[in-house]
Amino acid sequence: MKKTLTQPSEHPDSAMLARVDRRYFLRSAGVAAATGAFILGACTEQDLMSDDTVDLGEGDFGILNYAYALEQLEAAFYTQVMMTPYLNMTDMEKWILTDIRDHEIVHREFFKTALGSKAIKGLTPNFSAIDFADRRSVLGAAKLFEDTGVAAYNGAGKLIKDVNYLLVAGKIVSVEARHASAIADLINPNALEFAGGQINNMGLENAFSPSVILSGVQPFVMDKISGKNLPR
Repeated sequence: MKKTLTQPSEHPDSAMLARVDRRYFLRSAGVAAATGAFILGACTEQDLMSDDTVDLGEGDFGILNYAYALEQLEAAFYTQVMMTPYLNMTDMEKWILTDIRDHEIVHREFFKTALGSKAIKGLTPNFSAIDFADRRSVLGAAKLFEDTGVAAYNGAGKLIKDVNYLLVAGKIVSVEARHASAIADLINPNALEFAGGQINNMGLENAFSPSVILSGVQPFVMDKISGKNLPR
């Protein structure tokens, strides 16, 4: 049976965040303060355009909002997965998927905190195409989201001007790549292939532009997202 997620519960997030060492956020805030760019002062709200389209903004903050939007999507997805585990989910799968959920929530909250008043609103996911009761459907979607996330970070890296942001993005994409690997192994344990479909003919991880990524993920978000002002 397909289930539509209209709004993820805050309860799992709260429980998870209570377990996340506050030092993580303090360290993040420390890095941000060192750059001086996370101290936004009297910034204005800019997330909604007149037609209610969510505009990600421009410059580095636009790219951060772009990452924030993707992390919102991933966090909401894994939150729903663990709220409604598919039939016969093994203990190992629960452990892995819970761990990934917690990572994605931390990533989401990191960007939300870093962006402050520059952050776009909380997006409303649309997971109506995913059957959360079916293992194949869930893991297939998880692979799609993780592979997309890695390609998104890879493609946006060259657009980031501030090296401190680039450093954080590099750290996050390495975690996302581990997620992608873990999900791929759940789908096809001990496979002989290596990163099938994710490595280009140059031996490099795929990297897609924000326009390509946003077009791909739009069906999973109720809100219309615009990246028209993002760096190119």
